[in-house]
Order: sequence, then C-alpha cells, then structure tokens
Amino acid sequence: MSSMLAPQADRVMALSEWEDRWQEGRIGFHRPQVNKMLEKNIDKVLNGRTGVRFFFPLCGKAVDMKWLADLGHSVVGVEISEKGIRDFFEENNMTYSVETVASLPGAKVFKSSEKNISLYQCDLFNFSSSIEGQFGAIWDRGSLVAINPRDREKYAALIISLMATDCRYLLNTVLYNTELHKGPPFVVPDEQVHTLFGSHCSIELLNSVEALTDRYRSWGLDYFTEIVHLLIPKTS
Repeated sequence: MSSMLAPQADRVMALSEWEDRWQEGRIGFHRPQVNKMLEKNIDKVLNGRTGVRFFFPLCGKAVDMKWLADLGHSVVGVEISEKGIRDFFEENNMTYSVETVASLPGAKVFKSSEKNISLYQCDLFNFSSSIEGQFGAIWDRGSLVAINPRDREKYAALIISLMATDCRYLLNTVLYNTELHKGPPFVVPDEQVHTLFGSHCSIELLNSVEALTDRYRSWGLDYFTEIVHLLIPKTS
C-alpha cells in the first residue's frame, strides 16, 4: 500500500485552487446525471428508512442532492465554492435564501425554499456536529478522494463524528496507477479505508467497477477502478 500511496503523499491542493477550478469551469468531476453507484445502492443506504438526513461532504453541485430531496429525504452539504452552490440552485430552478452562520465566522448557509436542502459554504474541516447534528446517511463521492492525502486521518475523524448510530456511509473511492497521474482524484486503497474507519465501522465492499473513460485515458492511465463501500458504525 505504501508504494501505491507514496507518489501522492505530499500532494497539496489549496482551497483557492478548487475555487479557481469552479470559476474557470474546470469541473470535470461534476456529473450531470444522478450517480449510478448511488442509484444502485440506495436501498442498502436507506435500509427501509424514510425521511433520512443525508450529509454530502464537498458536495459541489451534485444533482444527487435534488434526487434525494425529491424522494423525501433532507440534505446538508458542505462546499468551499460559493459558485458551485449557487449553480446548484440555479441549474435546478430552485429559489434559495442565504444566511450567515453564527458559529462559523465567514461561512454562509444557502437554504432551498422548496426542498429540505441546506448547503454550507465553508472549509469542510471547520464543520462539525454542533452545527447540524449527526446524520443517518453520508454519500461520499469525490470527497475523500479530493482532500489532501495528508488530511485523511483528520477527515475520517470528522466523518465518524457526524455519523448517527444508525448511519450508513456510502463511500466511493478510486484506484489507478499513481505513477501516471498526480491527482486529484487521489487513490485510496481498500486497505486504507479499513485503517481509517475499521475501528469504528463495519465495512462492506459493494461494488468494484472498471470505469476507464477517454478523460482518464488522456491522463495517461490504463485502468481506473471505482470502488464503493458501505460503512456502518459498530454498536458499542
């Protein structure tokens, strides 16, 4: 595992670089359709529950949020880019309000007027359960794989702190040859998922799919595997 992680271990993306990507439209990570992995595994995430509170770390303008809200669930997301958040509401023809967040200096929360969706514009690592409580589900597509590799332990601690006892955390990671692409998205091997979360969660591998596209070939890659795990808090 260490040889796989080594080429990306010191890679750092500043928050300003993510802002620049949004401003310049360099958001190849955005998908205009609901994520197939989410659709495929939604029953396992819901586990018979209705009105589930979903957390979306580094949510961008993911259409998955509206899809879940349309199904009667509520969504809280965190995103550094104000443009990404405003684009989400505008592209989905949703009206919204904007408020400051007393407990998060400099942050704003954008709330849908029609749906139960609240998106916080702030640094993810400044967010905590004191702001919105804990969640019954987390959909992590493009978050763990986007944060700087050196921050993964801190990230895992935050995610675990946001999990309610009945939480179901759907985690999408990727594998490719790290000698050929510096990231993001960054490679997170299955072994590291277990290292990060295994002491607090049971971990089930749901899907492993070869997802090489022309975009990834243009990076010089010869394989690109998407992996989905379901993590559930262990009962103490």
